[in-house]
Amino acid sequence: MTRRRRTWVGLFVVLLLVLLYSAWNSLKFKLISWHKLDPASAAYESVIIGAVVGAVSMVAALAIAVPAILVGVITVVILLAFSGKPLEHLVVEAGKATKEIAGHMGGALLKEGQTVAAVVAVLGYFALVKRSSDY
Repeated sequence: MTRRRRTWVGLFVVLLLVLLYSAWNSLKFKLISWHKLDPASAAYESVIIGAVVGAVSMVAALAIAVPAILVGVITVVILLAFSGKPLEHLVVEAGKATKEIAGHMGGALLKEGQTVAAVVAVLGYFALVKRSSDY
């Protein structure tokens, strides 16, 4: 992994950790101030946190996906160039390859983000309900 990519991945990890830390502190403050959290409020808070964490995880995964898309497109163009295709055909095929690879990667990113959001929402709900019953 190149130094530049490591820097961006590190920045996204730090951003994700800061977001999670601030969200947890916000929830902890709300729990302490409310003393008893009703299930509807717990569900609302956990869905919001799940959506935010899912979106941030998709952005972090996108930082890895964009270089992978570029490598795939460059590989296709180089292989077509070595096969003796004319320049116009290379440009058209590169566009098709970019659309196809980006479509598959976008679909995978959405599925991952939704999965992360759902898992965080469910875990957050149970953590909030358990935590509120402790007070």
